[in-house]
Amino acid sequence: MFEQTFKNIDDILHKDAGCGSELDYVEQTSWVLFLKYLDDLEKDKATAAELTGKTYTPIVDTDYQWTVWAAPKGADGKLDHHKALTGDDLADFVNIQLFPYLKKFKTDAESADTIEYKIGEIFSELKNRIQSGYNLREVINRIDELRFRTHAEKHEMSHLYESKIQNMGNAGRNGGEYYTPRPLITTIVKVVAPQIGNKIYDGAVGSAGFLCEAYEYLQKSKILTTSDVTSLQKNTFYGKEKKSLAYIIGTMNMIFHGIEAPNIIHTNTLAENLSDIRDKDRYDIVLANPPFGGKERAEVQQNFPIKTGETASLFLQHFIKILKAGGKGGVVIKNTFLSNTDNASIALRKQLLESCNLHTVLDLPGGTFTGAGVKTVVLFFEKGSSTQKVWYYQLNLDRNLGKTNALNENDLEDFVMLQKVRSSLADAPNTANSWSINIKDIDQTTFDLSAKNPNKKEETALRQPQEILEEIKALDKESKHILNSILELL
Repeated sequence: MFEQTFKNIDDILHKDAGCGSELDYVEQTSWVLFLKYLDDLEKDKATAAELTGKTYTPIVDTDYQWTVWAAPKGADGKLDHHKALTGDDLADFVNIQLFPYLKKFKTDAESADTIEYKIGEIFSELKNRIQSGYNLREVINRIDELRFRTHAEKHEMSHLYESKIQNMGNAGRNGGEYYTPRPLITTIVKVVAPQIGNKIYDGAVGSAGFLCEAYEYLQKSKILTTSDVTSLQKNTFYGKEKKSLAYIIGTMNMIFHGIEAPNIIHTNTLAENLSDIRDKDRYDIVLANPPFGGKERAEVQQNFPIKTGETASLFLQHFIKILKAGGKGGVVIKNTFLSNTDNASIALRKQLLESCNLHTVLDLPGGTFTGAGVKTVVLFFEKGSSTQKVWYYQLNLDRNLGKTNALNENDLEDFVMLQKVRSSLADAPNTANSWSINIKDIDQTTFDLSAKNPNKKEETALRQPQEILEEIKALDKESKHILNSILELL
């Protein structure tokens, strides 16, 4: 149901003058979807309160509740067309009354860790781009058909919402900016293996895929106590995001996954001076795929001891600094980080090796990130002790990855299995796709960490037909010369 509904909504928005791209489709679907989700959430809370003999006070005032303005129903349970706004009346209500009302929640909320505050933040950042009130009515009607009451319904919706985010990333304008492939995130979370009680952080949170997956992982990790549930809701997941749309989508994605008031801040992570980070600011786990290829201004670079314009290198410095002693990281970065010869890259590799145990490097094939034609690696490290040995795993697949042939969890099964063996043994397993290096054996001036698989035979490059013909001609000439020499001896 969800999948077809999303497709139908995209078809409606495609006709609207205010929505010109996949980005707009996701943004506009999101706010309407959120209000329907909020309505079902309030119903669940009211039912739970009733069962315990308590009274539930709705978050949203009557006039602004979904069942009043968006989907008023008659006695037969069907939409009451006499009460349901449409056309200019609907557009005016949403733009002039609804959005300003919801925006006020931010200033009226008791604290930032409440769903009221998040409602206010979301509607402070968004605006209704659906110009036609008739198109908006169609979108509302489609979303009103959806239900978010059971765990299965919420689970299905959250994963399909992520599919929409993936499509937005694949639309071309943003590459992989908003979306890291879910199988890769799942694998990184498994390897880092967070525990309940850890504070988990992503300073380039995007659509919050890492935090959502860590939440699902921890929910399945044990039978949860009441304090575990409270800890997961309030004190576990933290993120920062610079871009408005990514911040909104990340916040809503976490809410759809079950975190009512996500601890995500709309800010430029790199604007924070590293020297200002104190113990109270640090985290147990860092999971991230920071943007790469970007360039930061000189004043931002002043916040870092190693000056560079490369965004990903600044983020890596931030992540190392913000981890607690003994904290663990799983960070995606361009594979060129391992071998770049500029002073900043060399200094950063040295810092990473000296302040952390870089125990594992996962070398990913091209095409892992659809729409972004770069090769990447995942760095797994623990802060507090220097690196002695690095175990590499090169993911070699018998197919080319792309939009229609994406990475899946089965592709990474061998890596996860061998990594578990590596973590329990003194010597990591070496296979056709994995090997280890001792840090004392690398160049101590460049700290080159290139992922060069010693077990992989170099493939012979195919030669051009003309080159082969020339060689045949030369061999024929040589054979003729040898034959003539033999004949002369006879």
